[in-house]
Amino acid sequence: MRTFRAADGTDLAYSLIGGGGDGGGADRAEQAPALVVPGGPCRGVDYLEDLAGVGAERPLAVLHPRGTPTSGGRSNGWWADADDLVALADHLGLDRFDVIGHSAGTRLVLAASARFPQRVRRMALVTPAAAWLTVAAWDGDAIGGRRGDPAVFAALESLTGPQPLDQRQWETARAVEGPAGYARWTERERAHSTVGGWELASVEAWFTGVPDDAATRILAAPRVPTTVIGGDADILSGVAPVEAYAAALGAELRLLDDCGHYPWVEQPEAFREALGAWLAG
Repeated sequence: MRTFRAADGTDLAYSLIGGGGDGGGADRAEQAPALVVPGGPCRGVDYLEDLAGVGAERPLAVLHPRGTPTSGGRSNGWWADADDLVALADHLGLDRFDVIGHSAGTRLVLAASARFPQRVRRMALVTPAAAWLTVAAWDGDAIGGRRGDPAVFAALESLTGPQPLDQRQWETARAVEGPAGYARWTERERAHSTVGGWELASVEAWFTGVPDDAATRILAAPRVPTTVIGGDADILSGVAPVEAYAAALGAELRLLDDCGHYPWVEQPEAFREALGAWLAG
């Protein structure tokens, strides 16, 4: 883990996957790292693991956002925290950068593309939190209902019920909702669901200070070549919202079979193929 200085003077953490240097320079795009923004929001970045080894294709520099255990503090809201992604790019010497976002982290990526269109070159948005950007209704309940698994039914009840009010309720809800993140619920998925700590207070901070017209500004921003990677069994994001989201952004959509919210866990080969093609440009 390494650190860099954000624009407001805060020291934030980042880590490198698949590369030993501090970037390859903007003029060597084939060697420069792609930036990565984890989801959660503000979940400990170790849940990303090594992203199924895609760092072998190209180095990755993973931002540890404000509010994660390794950077600490509190988010200024995902819209404002786009400043930190640009600060990381500056630290790495990247005039323009390619960026991968997962889940809630895709909001920050889209904020960066809208606020700093001259800096973001390409985006890969993995199982994005999508329903907020379009009018497509969330269909995760129907996807989960087809599983016929009591653990998934309990997860859906928690996801659609009253929201946690304190950290104890938050941790209980996260445990109950774990099965909703995956197409299967084997030992591998159960173990992964426990990785990466996060706090309710950090999550709440992530959604503060976001302008009312954020979605409008994102959709009106200059188009950036974008790939959206979704799972056909992703209860959390749904499928219909992800399809509408990709269409609204003019993005290529890669929908992976038998895959939930964490494709590097359940479909590593298909994920490496989809993201590897994007990394190679």
